[in-house]
Amino acid sequence: MAVEQASVLEALKVVQDPDLHRDIVSLGFIKDLAVSSGRVSFTIELTTPACPVKDQMRDQARAAVMNLSGVTDVDVRMSARVREAVGGDGARASLPGVKNIIAVGAGKGGVGKTTVAVNLALALARSGGKVGIIDGDIYGPNVPIMLGLKTQLTTDGQKIIPAEKYGLQVISMGFMTTDDAPIIWRGPMLHGALQQFFREVRWDDLDYLVIDMPPGTGDVALSLSQTVPVAGAIVVTTPQLVSLADSRRAVAMYRKLNIPTLGIVENMSYFVCRNCNHEADIFGHGGGEQMSSELKIPFLGRVPIYQPIREGSDNGVPLLISEPESPAARAFIAAAERTAAQVSIASYNRPTIPLTVVR
Repeated sequence: MAVEQASVLEALKVVQDPDLHRDIVSLGFIKDLAVSSGRVSFTIELTTPACPVKDQMRDQARAAVMNLSGVTDVDVRMSARVREAVGGDGARASLPGVKNIIAVGAGKGGVGKTTVAVNLALALARSGGKVGIIDGDIYGPNVPIMLGLKTQLTTDGQKIIPAEKYGLQVISMGFMTTDDAPIIWRGPMLHGALQQFFREVRWDDLDYLVIDMPPGTGDVALSLSQTVPVAGAIVVTTPQLVSLADSRRAVAMYRKLNIPTLGIVENMSYFVCRNCNHEADIFGHGGGEQMSSELKIPFLGRVPIYQPIREGSDNGVPLLISEPESPAARAFIAAAERTAAQVSIASYNRPTIPLTVVR
């Protein structure tokens, strides 16, 4: 009995995307379907290479098709094509060479925001995405230190070429100043610098552009909302009450700017003793997850206090590079996977009318 393509597609409808809650056929994930003498081959094209259950989806799809009468062999290939979560509007044009912009912010300094931004970017790149990072913390540009980058930017005659390290495309004000030179700028100068980072840099086909935001609620976030369409923001907090209160303000700010909050990352969540494995909640316990629940925002995960995180940041070798299999690195990877999932969900829920721009 000959196997029909229609029968294969019907069988594949049992496979559901766990984030979009729809079957992979109606989502258009099935590509290059071919049937020949009982042999079936096709590609499942996901919306992110960071999908944590892609192997299970592949196995489920293979099993579903193998159950069809007449099928003797099934070849399933996995691929990914990241979709844009947000389109440009009249005020905020899409950024050439970039599909999705993700802001990483915090309500206060000292919570490890830049560390989280760098390691999340590296985790997204490790999964197979093309990733860039903008050091938007103009007053304290520390991304070059954490990546071990000392360079002078070059141009191609038209646009600035971003630096590259560990597979990331990188732009920072730190490339344009000396280590001890303070940046004493008013709002319009900050806006101009961000405009240059976005419009005058030749970003090369990025799936995700991570922006390390300055702490607090100020000019850079406002400029960001007015300049480019942002897929969403990640808010970094620690468990203690003071940090959580400021994080609520950061979430409220992004809401006012029509930037959705993709989720909360609780950094410095707990400390594990290397000698006895005892977990100590130095800054409290569960505050970030409780806040996520109250505000109805996804909780992206907890990152522990782990000495090599600090050492790697100081030495220019981030944890995702030095200890990619460590529990702390796995926490960053899980947070990156959940972030990519939220961007994918947003790409299927794009607004049909332009968002209001705050002026």
